[in-house]
Amino acid sequence: MREYLEKGWVKFPYDTRLADWVKAVRAPAWEAVHAPQNAHWHQCEGTWFVGVDALANDARGALAGVSGPLTGTAFAAAESLFGPLPLHRAQLSVISPGYPRPREGESAAAGRYRRKRDAAHLDGLKPEGPERLRRMGEYHGYILGIPLSESTASPMVIWEGSHLRLAAMLRAAFEGVPPERWPAIDLTARYQAARAEIFETCQRVEVQASCGEAYLTHRFALHGVAPWQGQETAARMIAYFRPEVTDRARWLAAE
Repeated sequence: MREYLEKGWVKFPYDTRLADWVKAVRAPAWEAVHAPQNAHWHQCEGTWFVGVDALANDARGALAGVSGPLTGTAFAAAESLFGPLPLHRAQLSVISPGYPRPREGESAAAGRYRRKRDAAHLDGLKPEGPERLRRMGEYHGYILGIPLSESTASPMVIWEGSHLRLAAMLRAAFEGVPPERWPAIDLTARYQAARAEIFETCQRVEVQASCGEAYLTHRFALHGVAPWQGQETAARMIAYFRPEVTDRARWLAAE
């Protein structure tokens, strides 16, 4: 885990246990992508299925009648950070050829940022209201990415070392403030300044992984999704787990 703590992410090699889970959930995952109740998750003119909570797994990652619980080296490493955390229904992020096309309701500036900066963001930091003020609304323990299809197009992007700068930003902003008041603190200016510095000083890395592999991203890492390039024609799908930590003080203080 030293690489994870230094760079803000680490990739785990092929794991048979994880590969078995991927094979079992792949068909139900694609069914969820095309399910009528999930139609609202198709964005950017159909080139991005956001897929929040789209996979019907339980708190241990199992799908009833389909697969057992999520296991393997990558998941064990994720659980070592804060102990076992109940898993939410996985996000199914599906990118299709042509991404990113304009997203409904998105400004021209936001569209340019999506294309030129990979829509880079800090998970849990939510834009609110017409002024798009940034406040921390979710407190994830980690981000575990599990490819469900074979594709090199439109990979996740991470700025290595960005987790250290954003951790410092958050700790300075929340110093002396009770955790229950953190969601009310406007982080917009601090975040924008830290993000600009990260773009100038941190290395942008595209994360490639195949089915049976996984990557663990630090909860404070700046990351995004690269625009679609190349000649591939099949959509790529990745399942993401980002369980929340209830102890906010520990969430902030931990490495």
